[in-house]
Amino acid sequence: MAFTTRSCLCGAMVGHSGLRQWQKQGKELCDRRWWAWQLHVCLQRFEMPLRGLPSKNPPQLPALSQSHRRPRAHNPLGCWCYLAVCGLQMPLVIREFAMAMLWKFMRVARYSKTALPPKVRGIPVHSRHFSSSKSVPSDFAASTTCLNTVELLGKSYPQDDYSNVTEKILSKVGKNLHNKKHHPLWLIKEQVKDHFYKQYTGRRGTPLFSVYDGLSPVVTVQQNFDSLLIPQNHASRKKEDNYYLNRDHMLRAHTSAHQWDLIHSGLDAFLAVGDVYRRDTIDNTHYPVFHQMEGVRLFSCHELFSNIKDGESFQLFEQGHRTAHKQECHTMEAVRLVEFNLKQVLTKLMTHIFGDAGAQDKIGWAFGLGLERLAMILYDIPDIRLFWSEDERFLKQFIVPHICQKIKFQPLSRYPPLINDISFWLPSETYSKNDFYELARTIGGDLIEKVVLLDEFTHPKTKKVSHCYRIVYRHPERTLTQNEVHRIHQAIEESAVRELGVEGRF
Repeated sequence: MAFTTRSCLCGAMVGHSGLRQWQKQGKELCDRRWWAWQLHVCLQRFEMPLRGLPSKNPPQLPALSQSHRRPRAHNPLGCWCYLAVCGLQMPLVIREFAMAMLWKFMRVARYSKTALPPKVRGIPVHSRHFSSSKSVPSDFAASTTCLNTVELLGKSYPQDDYSNVTEKILSKVGKNLHNKKHHPLWLIKEQVKDHFYKQYTGRRGTPLFSVYDGLSPVVTVQQNFDSLLIPQNHASRKKEDNYYLNRDHMLRAHTSAHQWDLIHSGLDAFLAVGDVYRRDTIDNTHYPVFHQMEGVRLFSCHELFSNIKDGESFQLFEQGHRTAHKQECHTMEAVRLVEFNLKQVLTKLMTHIFGDAGAQDKIGWAFGLGLERLAMILYDIPDIRLFWSEDERFLKQFIVPHICQKIKFQPLSRYPPLINDISFWLPSETYSKNDFYELARTIGGDLIEKVVLLDEFTHPKTKKVSHCYRIVYRHPERTLTQNEVHRIHQAIEESAVRELGVEGRF
């Protein structure tokens, strides 16, 4: 029949349990005319109707047992087929099974991809669905979802030439370590909240600062950059330093991406907490996903100058000139008072957190760089990867009755490192070190402790540039074997040649 391949496509959409049920009942699995009609309904969405098929009154479906009946809106034979073809959301297990069955049917029937209709031809054989709450293991290689979209936190984002987010990074979305009770990052967040709630209150004794720790990490480029007046050609916008879902959406690079929205909602004192994503170097203090907390406080003219003698004569704004100390629109008096207030807030906060720990000399840079830096100092945690550990030996050390209780982290057994070097000729001036770091992290994951640029060499005649990197492999929770590391290192070499266009010197 003319629609045999299309029938196979629809036939692959049936759920695994449905197949078993029909096999047990000994019923016919593949009523080709019925399946072709189902696909006909789907292809009408693509303006590709099949000739000679009825548009109404389809052949009846083989009966299912009561345990397999579902409402019409959730019929796996109609809905799942439509969802798979149109690239919308569907269960991962069903999708991967369906695509695997399709591939099997195509191989058995000796059909090529060109035998499929143009719109259907673009559907990948295997795909991955990313959930906001948990990651589902898969035996299929990671790739884009149907019709080149990424599904994240219940929404679909079409991919384009700016898309560079990887499966490993997407698997971190929704973990929300800062909201996981008794996690060290949660302890730090709660200490900061406790301090602000007690120290800064309104007239009726209610907390002045509100806390937002559940904001979605998916933001628009406008939120992440434009709302903060970051120029279009600024280096911070580069693909090499950020994770883009597409040209319009990205994983936030800082919690400041929410400032504009929160301020315009009427807030003038708030704390924003969340996971942020940046492409960076690989060592024990850097990780592509980390957590930030920032505070914002806005003052009216009366609030700022109310305690100043003759304060009514001062103004917040002026038509002045930009200097090293202030912007052209602010008065010097307002700038100095706000600066003093900020220093006072940070000093009190750091004294509250570190005061009894004897670490007053480590406050300046830690608070501004995120919760991990604070926790690493306060609890003596040596490796940033440990925050993602699910090892009970790590997590149980932070189960304490009070958030301010002193904790001295007891290191897990220190496993020996395995060191391998890799060198290659760079392809062109467009090469970025962060691209190689991201590739190594994607393949090696948390087995890689550190990647260091060991040497850079320029050939005197050809002017070609060579990089040599040292990769330190060490798992924080177990010993690695030479064979295990060799396989990973070889995969990095092959992927660097294939994906980055380098010329290996292996």
